[in-house]
Amino acid sequence: MNSSETKVKSKQILSKSLGFNHKKLELVELFVQEVLNFNQKYNLISSTSEKDIWNRHVLDSGQLVKYIDPKKFNSLSDLGTGGGFPGIVLSIFFSDILTFHVKLYEKSKVKFEFIKATVDKLKIKNVHIYDNDYQSHIIDTDYITCRAFKKLPEILRISRETAKKPHKLIVMLGKSAQDELNKASKDMIYKYKLVPSITERDSKILLVDATK
Repeated sequence: MNSSETKVKSKQILSKSLGFNHKKLELVELFVQEVLNFNQKYNLISSTSEKDIWNRHVLDSGQLVKYIDPKKFNSLSDLGTGGGFPGIVLSIFFSDILTFHVKLYEKSKVKFEFIKATVDKLKIKNVHIYDNDYQSHIIDTDYITCRAFKKLPEILRISRETAKKPHKLIVMLGKSAQDELNKASKDMIYKYKLVPSITERDSKILLVDATK
């Protein structure tokens, strides 16, 4: 499947299965173009994944809306948001809910400036961006998302020690998800489940209920 076909298929899934309306898809498309333009000079995503950006990055991020309920909870933190995956994709999806707020954490100065400029350009109002380290204050949101952030034991430690309780932790894992879980088993003090990713057959999404 070529990049055009991948884009069409990904947009269909985003629209029909995940609830991205026309306006939100337009914003996502503008965001993708910003990423690709910026990627010519700086490494936001790997150059090898540019042709598959709609499936590998956009749809991969967008699928997380299935696990977020804005009627019950109204805030989300994306740790190590990088080029804005999944943080900006999620903020676009929830942009029409004025009470839902997204916090993007990114230590890289280059990526932080890209995120800030892109959020301003797309006029996404529900986003707060932090260039400081996540450890500098308590993470006080209802959801925490992580994609290619840190090793699972460290993510679980952050959830346990640096975030308010209760919260829901959503971690995107690769093909070694079960092995990672096995190694981090002593740190799994909360209820959790693994669900399959819709973009990669063997990849998983870890859903953790971090209670008091």
